Amino acid sequence: MASTHPRSRSTTPAAPPEKKPRLEGDPETAEPDAPAEGHAPPSAPTSKKHAKSKKNKRNQRRVPEPFSHDDILTHEVISLLGQDYAQALVDQNLDCDAPFEQFAQLELSVACISPSTGESLSIAQSGDRKWVIVTPLSLPGERIRVRVYRHARLYSHADLLEVLEPNSEWRDMSRPQCKYFGKCAGCQYQMLSYEKQLELKRDTVIQAYKNYSGISPDLVPTIGPTIPSPLQYGYRTKLTPHFQGPPHSVQKAWKRGEAPVLEDKPDWLKIGFHAVGTRNVMDIEECPIATPVINKGLPVVRDTVFKNITKYKRGATLLLRDSLPLPPPEGDSSASSASSSTVAEHDGHICVTDQKGTVRERVGDMLFEYTAGTFFQNNNSALVPLTSYVRDAIFPPAPAVTSSAPAPAPTHLVDAYCGSGLFSIMLAPAFSKVAGIELSAESIRAAQRNAALNASALPSSEVSFMSGDAANIFATVQDFPRDQTALIIDPPRKGTDARFIEQMVAFGAGTVVYVSCNVHTQARDVGMILAQSAAHAQTEEGKGRRYVLESLCGLDLFPQTAHVEAIAVLRLVTM
Repeated sequence: MASTHPRSRSTTPAAPPEKKPRLEGDPETAEPDAPAEGHAPPSAPTSKKHAKSKKNKRNQRRVPEPFSHDDILTHEVISLLGQDYAQALVDQNLDCDAPFEQFAQLELSVACISPSTGESLSIAQSGDRKWVIVTPLSLPGERIRVRVYRHARLYSHADLLEVLEPNSEWRDMSRPQCKYFGKCAGCQYQMLSYEKQLELKRDTVIQAYKNYSGISPDLVPTIGPTIPSPLQYGYRTKLTPHFQGPPHSVQKAWKRGEAPVLEDKPDWLKIGFHAVGTRNVMDIEECPIATPVINKGLPVVRDTVFKNITKYKRGATLLLRDSLPLPPPEGDSSASSASSSTVAEHDGHICVTDQKGTVRERVGDMLFEYTAGTFFQNNNSALVPLTSYVRDAIFPPAPAVTSSAPAPAPTHLVDAYCGSGLFSIMLAPAFSKVAGIELSAESIRAAQRNAALNASALPSSEVSFMSGDAANIFATVQDFPRDQTALIIDPPRKGTDARFIEQMVAFGAGTVVYVSCNVHTQARDVGMILAQSAAHAQTEEGKGRRYVLESLCGLDLFPQTAHVEAIAVLRLVTM
């Protein structure tokens, strides 16, 4: 296996922090590797190299934004190096002095795989210096040859040039179904069995709560197995390929009228996704994780871009969404369900490409419509398992024998960050009253339409939606019985905020289910909820009741990638 990419020698400038931050992480040890023969770098940078890299080192020393990709990776790097060793590098001003030249080739043994990114971490050594090398598409125990292309604080990024000794228990190169796997950055795990992918995603949840929650280990339940996706390929109902604009020389030639007419797609026009480790777009004609109708629509969209490329000065991101056909307008039964934004049809599905177009999906017995450019989960096959798990968590089976009366079953549901109403509507038949809130007014209009669309399936439920900040929902549901109210939290990647948590703890819903596309911010938030709940329990208003983390697991919405959805269930108990 080989992976070669053009590299930029510059990085985005940024001011250094006033003080050198201390590191955080858990100490671990690992046996280092020596650099490949003939590529041993000097133990200390020369003055010329130091002058050239001074600006980059200031940038490297910048503290990563909390919960960003770099922050998560830094925690994993520190854990591998060991807290004491990493701090010693900081104290000696060596944390940004990589012991390897850029483009040096090294032979390494992979120590572990980053559960959050899917990249491998290896320890290389130069003299008495240890340094972590981050490499894509390699697995624990493998012997690999790499080329370093960018330095960061305590680690360097490298291209995978060759797998010298594969991990035959994990790696099976007959598994990938995409001819671009290993070159396209979209998937990391196609060479792994699906069972191994689910194990790694469980590890992501474990590490996130270890590094970011601040919760005592004895208060974190055993992480459950990752809930699988019914489909491992052909599942993705949304695709966003992109392309870069024409080169300036070509644009100038067009303006002068000197450029020849394009009869075939030029080599500089790449329509697809980023290549591994770069921001360069590579041509992708088909994506095996996308649904069939999207793959049928992709050539049409690519051809449209080519035919209109002279109109573009900059690149753009395209949109393809899998949709059920829309019914014709009332009173016009002869009208076609296809529109100008429909570029393909396949097996009862259509491909919608207009950001403002309407998309229709069926989830279980319910129908959902939303604007194509707004958020909706991108794996339809996993939505019934997701919503079913949440419902079952809210209504667990009663124990066979109990010494006290069982808690009353929830009758009211609060859906914070409700979006187009997925959880509200799917779970509404189990509740007498449902209230949802979402910041996006457009999503709220979609939620209201979806409630009306499924009115016949919600005969006994009163469902309402309002537009506003999620924290505002608690002021509107003061009449809900707290012990019989379930709260669902499904925020964006940045998680929720202190104001929401404060009002949530004060409200005191009997059951809370936190669904997250970013388990690291979820871990932070759950830690804050438990801490504030414990403090609130000591007050007269709290009455000795606090939240406990009852269960925690991942759900696989994106097979073949390192991404995992996380579901945490909290229950209010009397201590």
